[in-house]
Amino acid sequence: MSGKGGSQEATYAALAANLGIAVTKFVAFFFTGSSSMLAEGIHSFADSGNQGLLLLGQSRAKRGPTPSHPFGHGRERYFYAFLVSVVLFFGGGLFALYEGYEKISHPKPLESWPWAIGVLVGAIVMEGLSLRTAVRNANRARGGRSWPRYIREAKAPELPVVLLEDTAALLGLAFALIGVTLTLVVGDPVYDGIGSIAIGVLLIIVAVTLATETKSMIIGESASPEVQRAIEEALREDDAVASFTRLRTLHLGPEELLVAARVTVAEQGDAVAEALAKAERRIRERVPMSTVVYLQPEP
Repeated sequence: MSGKGGSQEATYAALAANLGIAVTKFVAFFFTGSSSMLAEGIHSFADSGNQGLLLLGQSRAKRGPTPSHPFGHGRERYFYAFLVSVVLFFGGGLFALYEGYEKISHPKPLESWPWAIGVLVGAIVMEGLSLRTAVRNANRARGGRSWPRYIREAKAPELPVVLLEDTAALLGLAFALIGVTLTLVVGDPVYDGIGSIAIGVLLIIVAVTLATETKSMIIGESASPEVQRAIEEALREDDAVASFTRLRTLHLGPEELLVAARVTVAEQGDAVAEALAKAERRIRERVPMSTVVYLQPEP
């Protein structure tokens, strides 16, 4: 990841954009009665709450170790990211599906359509600026990886969440704009309801994707293959380490890693402890996120 600073910049940008967009969408719904506009307003309001959850998770994760949590609270960032997926699913996706169904079952004419078009175009611009900020920060850590691979492998949850939310928001705005436009052109408000249903399906897909990825980190995920290779190289380069087995890694947080291994030391007696300490220092130098390192000497 690009670090906490990049994550926070993208999260604050998304929070500011979604709060402004939510207000304008609700105003437009008041004048137009568009179900797509209401669904998008709820979507933006839910997204604003989601950014608040991400910031809260970052704040709580900074707490140090305690007797009941000896490895710290880094995983709280994953818990709050998982809550984001729950809010998207119930607060955004299911509500949009319900509004679409109601609009199709009980169609009502669209009123004050210039409000709807103007707000949607303005929201697309604001959401695009938010997405640009997230993309800029994510590119610092993405390297040559594809976007799906980056989303799948990223250990810090904030940027992937904002990327998925902003992308879903832009697509949702496009669906709403198409629905409103077809309603105006054809004269049938059913298309507005279909737009709302499309938004709901999109949000549910994003919510399930986020839940799947964050669940993996909550359960406990190992370091990336690149990081594990760096740890192995650090051990092999140490002359005092004859061999090692059962290398295990576990993320205690996005920037915190537990490393454990059984090490056969070429030294004997008191020199064993010094050799293990040297190997631990080499691992920390090569992989700074290795906050907890356990090396068990093998006879």
